[in-house]
Amino acid sequence: MNKMKKKIRGIKSGSLYLVVSEEYGNGRSAIEIVEAAIAGGVDILQLREKKKSGQELIELGTKIAKLCRDSGVIFIVNDDPMLAKRVDADGVHLGQEDMGRFSVEMARDAIGPDRIIGVSTHSLEEFKKSSADDVDYLAFGPIFQTKTKTYCIGTKEIKEIVEFSARPVFFIGGIDLSNIDNVLDEGACNIALIRGITEAANISVRTKEFKEKLNKHNKAKRRA
Repeated sequence: MNKMKKKIRGIKSGSLYLVVSEEYGNGRSAIEIVEAAIAGGVDILQLREKKKSGQELIELGTKIAKLCRDSGVIFIVNDDPMLAKRVDADGVHLGQEDMGRFSVEMARDAIGPDRIIGVSTHSLEEFKKSSADDVDYLAFGPIFQTKTKTYCIGTKEIKEIVEFSARPVFFIGGIDLSNIDNVLDEGACNIALIRGITEAANISVRTKEFKEKLNKHNKAKRRA
Protein backbone atom coordinates (compact mmCIF):
# COMPACT_ATOMS: atom_id res chain seq x y z
CA MET A 1 0.00 0.00 0.00
CA ASN A 2 1.19 3.48 -0.77
CA LYS A 3 2.31 5.19 2.42
CA MET A 4 0.70 8.60 2.36
CA LYS A 5 3.45 11.20 2.39
CA LYS A 6 1.02 14.09 2.67
CA LYS A 7 -2.47 14.24 4.03
CA ILE A 8 -5.04 16.65 2.79
CA ARG A 9 -5.71 17.82 6.36
CA GLY A 10 -2.14 19.10 6.53
CA ILE A 11 -1.83 20.88 3.20
CA LYS A 12 -1.17 24.58 3.10
CA SER A 13 -3.83 27.15 2.39
CA GLY A 14 -3.99 28.04 -1.26
CA SER A 15 -4.36 24.55 -2.70
CA LEU A 16 -5.41 24.17 -6.30
CA TYR A 17 -7.52 21.12 -7.16
CA LEU A 18 -8.11 20.10 -10.77
CA VAL A 19 -10.79 17.65 -11.90
CA VAL A 20 -9.47 15.93 -15.02
CA SER A 21 -11.86 14.98 -17.80
CA GLU A 22 -11.00 14.51 -21.46
CA GLU A 23 -14.52 15.70 -22.28
CA TYR A 24 -13.40 19.26 -21.54
CA GLY A 25 -9.81 18.97 -22.72
CA ASN A 26 -10.17 20.32 -26.27
CA GLY A 27 -8.94 17.05 -27.76
CA ARG A 28 -6.13 16.49 -25.26
CA SER A 29 -5.77 13.18 -23.44
CA ALA A 30 -6.10 12.86 -19.69
CA ILE A 31 -2.37 12.19 -19.44
CA GLU A 32 -1.57 15.36 -21.40
CA ILE A 33 -3.84 17.37 -19.10
CA VAL A 34 -2.29 15.82 -15.99
CA GLU A 35 1.29 16.39 -17.11
CA ALA A 36 0.60 20.01 -18.03
CA ALA A 37 -1.23 20.73 -14.77
CA ILE A 38 1.58 19.18 -12.73
CA ALA A 39 4.08 21.33 -14.60
CA GLY A 40 1.98 24.39 -13.70
CA GLY A 41 1.99 23.60 -9.98
CA VAL A 42 -1.36 21.93 -9.27
CA ASP A 43 -1.69 20.44 -5.78
CA ILE A 44 -4.45 17.86 -6.21
CA LEU A 45 -5.75 15.97 -9.25
CA GLN A 46 -9.00 14.06 -9.53
CA LEU A 47 -9.67 11.55 -12.30
CA ARG A 48 -13.27 11.92 -13.47
CA GLU A 49 -13.89 10.01 -16.67
CA LYS A 50 -17.50 8.90 -17.03
CA LYS A 51 -17.26 7.30 -20.47
CA LYS A 52 -14.32 4.92 -20.10
CA SER A 53 -14.52 1.20 -19.39
CA GLY A 54 -13.40 -0.29 -16.13
CA GLN A 55 -10.18 -1.60 -17.66
CA GLU A 56 -9.44 1.75 -19.30
CA LEU A 57 -9.89 3.46 -15.93
CA ILE A 58 -7.55 1.00 -14.22
CA GLU A 59 -4.84 1.55 -16.84
CA LEU A 60 -5.27 5.33 -16.86
CA GLY A 61 -5.53 5.60 -13.09
CA THR A 62 -2.38 3.55 -12.58
CA LYS A 63 -0.42 5.88 -14.89
CA ILE A 64 -1.76 9.04 -13.24
CA ALA A 65 -1.08 7.65 -9.76
CA LYS A 66 2.59 7.20 -10.66
CA LEU A 67 2.86 10.68 -12.18
CA CYS A 68 1.32 12.19 -9.04
CA ARG A 69 3.50 10.21 -6.65
CA ASP A 70 6.63 11.21 -8.56
CA SER A 71 5.56 14.87 -8.39
CA GLY A 72 4.22 15.05 -4.83
CA VAL A 73 0.67 15.71 -6.06
CA ILE A 74 -2.34 14.19 -4.32
CA PHE A 75 -4.33 11.87 -6.60
CA ILE A 76 -8.07 11.33 -6.09
CA VAL A 77 -10.42 9.03 -8.01
CA ASN A 78 -14.02 10.10 -8.55
CA ASP A 79 -16.96 7.97 -7.44
CA ASP A 80 -15.33 4.57 -6.99
CA PRO A 81 -13.43 3.62 -3.80
CA MET A 82 -12.62 0.18 -5.20
CA LEU A 83 -10.95 1.75 -8.23
CA ALA A 84 -9.08 4.17 -5.96
CA LYS A 85 -7.67 1.25 -4.02
CA ARG A 86 -6.94 -0.76 -7.16
CA VAL A 87 -4.80 1.98 -8.74
CA ASP A 88 -3.24 2.99 -5.40
CA ALA A 89 -4.72 6.49 -5.46
CA ASP A 90 -4.50 8.69 -2.39
CA GLY A 91 -8.26 8.74 -2.02
CA VAL A 92 -11.76 8.92 -3.45
CA HIS A 93 -14.26 11.71 -4.02
CA LEU A 94 -17.99 11.07 -3.57
CA GLY A 95 -20.78 13.15 -5.01
CA GLN A 96 -24.12 13.31 -3.23
CA GLU A 97 -25.55 10.99 -5.87
CA ASP A 98 -22.67 8.53 -5.43
CA MET A 99 -23.47 8.02 -1.77
CA GLY A 100 -26.56 6.04 -2.68
CA ARG A 101 -24.13 3.43 -3.97
CA PHE A 102 -21.21 4.00 -1.59
CA SER A 103 -21.83 5.64 1.75
CA VAL A 104 -18.92 7.38 3.44
CA GLU A 105 -18.74 4.45 5.86
CA MET A 106 -18.60 1.93 3.01
CA ALA A 107 -15.94 3.97 1.22
CA ARG A 108 -13.86 4.15 4.41
CA ASP A 109 -14.12 0.40 4.88
CA ALA A 110 -13.02 -0.10 1.27
CA ILE A 111 -10.02 2.22 1.16
CA GLY A 112 -8.88 2.04 4.77
CA PRO A 113 -8.09 4.67 7.40
CA ASP A 114 -5.04 6.22 5.72
CA ARG A 115 -6.57 7.30 2.42
CA ILE A 116 -8.58 10.43 1.72
CA ILE A 117 -12.33 10.80 1.32
CA GLY A 118 -13.83 13.98 -0.11
CA VAL A 119 -17.50 14.80 -0.55
CA SER A 120 -19.37 17.27 -2.76
CA THR A 121 -22.00 19.50 -1.18
CA HIS A 122 -24.44 21.88 -2.84
CA SER A 123 -26.10 23.72 0.03
CA LEU A 124 -25.30 24.87 3.53
CA GLU A 125 -27.52 22.12 4.91
CA GLU A 126 -25.69 19.41 2.94
CA PHE A 127 -22.36 20.88 3.95
CA LYS A 128 -23.11 20.79 7.67
CA LYS A 129 -24.53 17.28 7.43
CA SER A 130 -21.49 15.96 5.54
CA SER A 131 -19.15 17.70 7.99
CA ALA A 132 -20.25 15.19 10.62
CA ASP A 133 -19.06 12.26 8.50
CA ASP A 134 -15.60 10.67 8.40
CA VAL A 135 -14.35 12.82 5.53
CA ASP A 136 -11.04 14.60 5.00
CA TYR A 137 -12.25 17.51 2.89
CA LEU A 138 -15.45 18.95 1.45
CA ALA A 139 -16.26 20.62 -1.84
CA PHE A 140 -18.94 23.30 -2.08
CA GLY A 141 -20.59 24.60 -5.23
CA PRO A 142 -21.35 25.42 -7.93
CA ILE A 143 -20.45 28.95 -6.88
CA PHE A 144 -21.09 30.48 -10.31
CA GLN A 145 -23.10 29.42 -13.32
CA THR A 146 -21.60 26.55 -15.30
CA LYS A 147 -22.44 24.86 -18.58
CA THR A 148 -23.44 21.64 -16.83
CA LYS A 149 -25.58 22.88 -13.91
CA THR A 150 -28.95 24.59 -13.99
CA TYR A 151 -28.30 26.51 -10.77
CA CYS A 152 -25.54 28.24 -8.84
CA ILE A 153 -25.12 29.09 -5.16
CA GLY A 154 -23.18 32.33 -5.24
CA THR A 155 -20.62 33.58 -2.74
CA LYS A 156 -22.88 34.64 0.13
CA GLU A 157 -22.34 31.48 2.23
CA ILE A 158 -18.58 31.17 1.81
CA LYS A 159 -17.70 33.05 5.01
CA GLU A 160 -20.05 30.95 7.12
CA ILE A 161 -18.74 27.72 5.62
CA VAL A 162 -15.10 28.66 6.17
CA GLU A 163 -15.80 29.64 9.78
CA PHE A 164 -17.85 26.49 10.42
CA SER A 165 -15.57 23.89 8.89
CA ALA A 166 -12.68 22.25 10.72
CA ARG A 167 -11.66 20.57 7.45
CA PRO A 168 -10.30 21.96 4.18
CA VAL A 169 -13.01 23.27 1.86
CA PHE A 170 -12.67 23.50 -1.92
CA PHE A 171 -14.99 25.92 -3.68
CA ILE A 172 -15.92 24.90 -7.21
CA GLY A 173 -18.17 25.83 -10.10
CA GLY A 174 -17.68 28.41 -12.81
CA ILE A 175 -14.58 29.90 -11.18
CA ASP A 176 -12.19 31.62 -13.58
CA LEU A 177 -9.53 34.31 -13.49
CA SER A 178 -12.18 37.03 -13.78
CA ASN A 179 -14.12 36.03 -10.66
CA ILE A 180 -11.71 34.12 -8.42
CA ASP A 181 -10.99 37.27 -6.40
CA ASN A 182 -14.68 37.45 -5.46
CA VAL A 183 -14.40 33.96 -3.95
CA LEU A 184 -11.09 34.57 -2.19
CA ASP A 185 -12.26 37.89 -0.77
CA GLU A 186 -15.09 36.05 1.00
CA GLY A 187 -12.58 33.86 2.85
CA ALA A 188 -11.97 30.90 0.54
CA CYS A 189 -8.45 29.49 0.64
CA ASN A 190 -8.74 26.49 -1.69
CA ILE A 191 -10.19 26.34 -5.19
CA ALA A 192 -11.25 23.46 -7.43
CA LEU A 193 -11.69 23.77 -11.19
CA ILE A 194 -12.49 21.84 -14.31
CA ARG A 195 -13.04 23.92 -17.45
CA GLY A 196 -11.21 26.94 -16.08
CA ILE A 197 -8.00 24.98 -16.60
CA THR A 198 -8.73 22.08 -18.96
CA GLU A 199 -10.18 24.31 -21.69
CA ALA A 200 -7.23 26.73 -21.62
CA ALA A 201 -5.01 26.91 -24.68
CA ASN A 202 -2.00 26.39 -22.41
CA ILE A 203 -2.89 24.32 -19.36
CA SER A 204 0.47 24.79 -17.63
CA VAL A 205 0.32 28.56 -17.91
CA ARG A 206 -3.30 28.72 -16.77
CA THR A 207 -2.56 26.47 -13.79
CA LYS A 208 0.33 28.71 -12.81
CA GLU A 209 -1.90 31.80 -13.07
CA PHE A 210 -4.42 30.30 -10.65
CA LYS A 211 -1.66 29.24 -8.26
CA GLU A 212 -0.20 32.73 -8.29
CA LYS A 213 -3.64 34.17 -7.46
CA LEU A 214 -4.03 31.78 -4.56
CA ASN A 215 -0.51 32.35 -3.24
CA LYS A 216 -0.83 36.14 -3.44
CA HIS A 217 -4.16 36.14 -1.62
CA ASN A 218 -3.01 33.82 1.14
CA LYS A 219 0.21 35.75 1.71
CA ALA A 220 -1.83 38.94 2.06
CA LYS A 221 -4.17 37.17 4.45
CA ARG A 222 -1.28 36.06 6.67
CA ARG A 223 0.12 39.60 6.79
CA ALA A 224 -3.22 41.12 7.75
